[in-house]
Amino acid sequence: MERIHLIVHGRVQGVFFRAHTQERGHKLGLSGWVRNLPDGAVEAVAEGPREALEQFLAWCRQGPPAARVDAVDVSWEEPEGMAGSFRITP
Repeated sequence: MERIHLIVHGRVQGVFFRAHTQERGHKLGLSGWVRNLPDGAVEAVAEGPREALEQFLAWCRQGPPAARVDAVDVSWEEPEGMAGSFRITP
């Protein structure tokens, strides 16, 4: 198990980025969360197998069709043993 922390910049709010990110997290079997930030970015934290996290990161670098991803800040962190599904959080 590994953990990734992402900040996604660009046109990523108001384009269903969080909903699509949640769906992708579920499909990859990841635990974690995604939320909007006040500056217009989206933040996500996910835990799971490295391969699944790499796929998640690749998807976040493109996002859903209506999004425009300009940059993704990536931090690999120590896993905290997140349990449960992937959720949207305030």
